[in-house]
Amino acid sequence: MTKKTIKKTLDFNGQTITLQTGRLAPKATAAVEASLGETSVLVTVMSGKPREDIDYFPLQVIFLEKLYTGGVIKGSRWVKREGRPSDETVLTGRLIDRAIRPLFPKDYNGDVQIVVSVLSVGKENSTDFLGFLATSAALAMSPIPWNGPVAGIKVGQVDKKLLINPNVEQMEQSDLDLFVSTGPEGVNMIEAGANQVPDQKVLEAVLLARTESQKIIDFIKDFSKAAGQEKTKYVSSAPPKELVEKIKSTYKDKIQEALTGTKDEEPGPQLDDIKQKIQADLADEFSFRHIDQASTKVTKELVRKNIIDGKRIDGRDNKSVRPLHMETGLFDRTHGSALFQRGLTQVLTITTLGSLSLKLYSETAQGEESKRYIHHYSALPFSFGQTGRIGFTGRREIGHGALAEKALKPVLPSEKDFPYTIQAVSEIMSQNGSSSMGSTCGSTLSLLSAGVPLVAPVAGISTGLVAEGDKTVFLTDILGFEDFYGDMDFKITGTDTGITAIQLDIKILGIKDEWLEKIFTQNKEARTEILKQMTAAVPAPAPLSPYAPKIKTITIDPKKIGEVIGSGGKNIKGLMEKYEVEIDIEDDGIVSVIGTDPKRIQEALEHIDGMVREVHIGEEFDGTVKRVVDFGFFVEFLPGREGLLHISRLGQGFVSDPRTVMSEGDSVKVRIDEKDRMGKIGLSKVGAPPKDDRGQQGGRPQRDSRPRPQGQSRPPRRSF
Repeated sequence: MTKKTIKKTLDFNGQTITLQTGRLAPKATAAVEASLGETSVLVTVMSGKPREDIDYFPLQVIFLEKLYTGGVIKGSRWVKREGRPSDETVLTGRLIDRAIRPLFPKDYNGDVQIVVSVLSVGKENSTDFLGFLATSAALAMSPIPWNGPVAGIKVGQVDKKLLINPNVEQMEQSDLDLFVSTGPEGVNMIEAGANQVPDQKVLEAVLLARTESQKIIDFIKDFSKAAGQEKTKYVSSAPPKELVEKIKSTYKDKIQEALTGTKDEEPGPQLDDIKQKIQADLADEFSFRHIDQASTKVTKELVRKNIIDGKRIDGRDNKSVRPLHMETGLFDRTHGSALFQRGLTQVLTITTLGSLSLKLYSETAQGEESKRYIHHYSALPFSFGQTGRIGFTGRREIGHGALAEKALKPVLPSEKDFPYTIQAVSEIMSQNGSSSMGSTCGSTLSLLSAGVPLVAPVAGISTGLVAEGDKTVFLTDILGFEDFYGDMDFKITGTDTGITAIQLDIKILGIKDEWLEKIFTQNKEARTEILKQMTAAVPAPAPLSPYAPKIKTITIDPKKIGEVIGSGGKNIKGLMEKYEVEIDIEDDGIVSVIGTDPKRIQEALEHIDGMVREVHIGEEFDGTVKRVVDFGFFVEFLPGREGLLHISRLGQGFVSDPRTVMSEGDSVKVRIDEKDRMGKIGLSKVGAPPKDDRGQQGGRPQRDSRPRPQGQSRPPRRSF
């Protein structure tokens, strides 16, 4: 049965946002179309039955953006069907998930699947803002229990001025790419990249986004009121209260002893033993799932009470960073390597350098994109102290890798100053809290180890939160245990100058405005301390590894690229063979020469420069005779550039046979006398009279005064 069509519009920031339901996907639990300019998305929400076999909330958020949405056909000649999602779409789905997940009831375990399908991609507006908006609206109008709505706002900064929901063109000039989600009780998710923007300015942008979000929240409420369905009552998945009370009365002291009886970062083994004891004692009365949930609940209450009372598991105060350990240059054949350890979080990052032709290219609905800095994050089961499946890269690994990549991108040298593609791979050796921030620090050290001249070193640290009633505690450098039982994971990376990236995830409904400034201040203090230790360990970039490719570049007129390449690639192939190098040419005229011998690279660059540089009448060069012909000499006066030195321009009268004057390989100093439209060059020997405006030497034609045998014509005169 077709559902009633409902449409609402909002004038926001000078543009019209439209929400509509009832036209598409009638069998979905809820379906909302959203449009802004030429950009349109469809969000469908499906509700399934409760999952009794799992102890977590089975929420899926899938973001789909196919090439047809931008009028693009997949470039492959053989496979036109689009396959696995790109990292960018995975990250967008993850961004939405992180904002909406905390607003579901804690004891709800119904199967929920959300699919964000991009339908049209305009040139001005991004799809993440619109997909986020439509998801919030679809959940708000659905019968699924959810404590929303939320609103996501993008903020940029151009010329020191903050912009709300900047368009694509403005974002290309922006120093800030900030996405802030606001829930019913304040900010509940942040994702940001920044070009060393001061902490206070980023905080100002966050608060601005939170204020502007209220307009979107009111709009969604109005829409869901008109289109919404009654929320479904559900059966709680929480364990029975009597079970929780029984565990408290019998095992509370043992759990507390495990939590406070050692300064070990991980009391997990002791707690596991206690859990096994509880399972064995209560298995006849309660299910395994409920016993596990109740044990976790009691442990969580004790952990949080200890933190509120100033007792962290490892004995640190709330602002201290765990002991740091750093090493660089660990391996001989890698181009750069570093080990960064903070407590039991240990990250090994390897850096590899390559030519600019090795950039990562991807097809998107907006066209082809490329990047020269690539960061990958890899966390195998052993890093958790567990066994497990090893297969495709998961959403968490993609997200953590993207965060560290975003953190380092603002401090990379320009392509002109450092013409390399750079890949950093962080192999997580051990995890106990914020391995993504360990990856950021380790990547900084590894890049410096590889000789990358960073603008400034970058460090990152996570701040946690425990909020109980009117008491709040902010925790610097949270342990994995504190992350699991706490309320917040607020990661900020930056330099001494400012912030480069942010990622905030929370488990409560929102963060109060007054908390934000405390968090920013406490995080900056920790980052500054880590940066001091990193700078002391690696004060400057190391020399390039002997195994890294050597690359030099020049910039030529793009119109002359064809001259360097030659017909069928003849010229460029000859250069690569002659000098034993690789040559890459970008469309903008940047020519990169890659090799292992710096001398040969320089020779190749000089050759290319000689092929394309402009020469002027009267310029003099030291040349080499390359060929001798009956009417003169072809002289190479620049690498790859030849001109004709006619026998009449030697300045020594009649010459019957040029071979009696010079041979191939002889050196001769020449002067540019002529250029024609085809680029052909006429030369004269330095010391000979220059040609006048009529193309004659010394103002008069040079004639052969000797009599010629009867019937013999004058040799043809070559002129350019």
